[in-house]
Amino acid sequence: MIEVNKYISEILGENISIYPISKKELGNLPMYITQSYKLYNINLFNKEVVAVEPYNEDELSILQIDKHLHLISNNLNANVILILENVLSYNRKRLIEKKISFIVPGKQMYLPELLIDLRENFSQSRNKPQDGKLMPSAQMLLLYHIVNRYNSWQLENYSFKEIAKKLNYTAMAITNAVEDLKYHDLINVKGEKEKFIKFNFERNELWNIAVENNLLSSPVIKTVYTDSLPNKPFMLGSNTSALPEYSDMNPSRQKYFAIDKNTFYDWQKKGNLVNSNDREGTYAIEVWKYNPEIIVEEMGNELPVVDPLSLYLSLKDNRDERIEMALEQIIEKFIW
Repeated sequence: MIEVNKYISEILGENISIYPISKKELGNLPMYITQSYKLYNINLFNKEVVAVEPYNEDELSILQIDKHLHLISNNLNANVILILENVLSYNRKRLIEKKISFIVPGKQMYLPELLIDLRENFSQSRNKPQDGKLMPSAQMLLLYHIVNRYNSWQLENYSFKEIAKKLNYTAMAITNAVEDLKYHDLINVKGEKEKFIKFNFERNELWNIAVENNLLSSPVIKTVYTDSLPNKPFMLGSNTSALPEYSDMNPSRQKYFAIDKNTFYDWQKKGNLVNSNDREGTYAIEVWKYNPEIIVEEMGNELPVVDPLSLYLSLKDNRDERIEMALEQIIEKFIW
């Protein structure tokens, strides 16, 4: 806290006193709070506030910190200030969005209750996507984790490099996907030389949070109709051709399949899709943002169809009552 004292004195010209919270006051707090944070009293502008410094910043998400700070503030009946050694640009933005007072000594002081927002020496921030949605690779990681809960191969047990190899992505793509999930407080990252994902919530909570915050989108880029297919292609059933695997709905007459965009562009380049159009044909081919085979690979379905949650997202805006009932069955079965 010496650096905090020095920084406040230099920036505000205010001499402050900092001293640890008393044992009596600590006794009013849950043990997980006292084990996660160092707490100090600060007299700032003749106002008593509590400075809260995490023991390990990397283990806490902004969402967790926000809940913890409210708990501390309510139990001690005091305003709180979060003390951080470093803060990533996107986390800084989340803190400000939530109006969480914080100090990063030598870099920034954000105290909205005192109308103070001083900052310096920050690198360029990563901008939040304009539509607020998860990028396709991030959505795929999230759905893979939720759907494959009983498989022996779990994302949290493997490094970024191993995940990239398993899911056929580049290391950079996985890193970007992880950063996107972290931006939205869905995960934290563990490790130094080798980094690992740690999801912040149970699987059903992850889904509900993502839905409530409108983070998820349909995996389908477009649908192309054709009367012929390349010789012996392996394709997963999708749309109403996939619903019978996960619900009581009967298959439709129209045959739907899903392929990733790279496969589609390759077929298109080679002229493998004869008389393709956007209206009608024996086969309806959905072009997906991510490879539909990745998530469903170890599910052990009876029918070769896309995963249930991507299927749900591809059809959630459909107003057909039969499809709506089938989608309800998917949520009841897979989000528990």
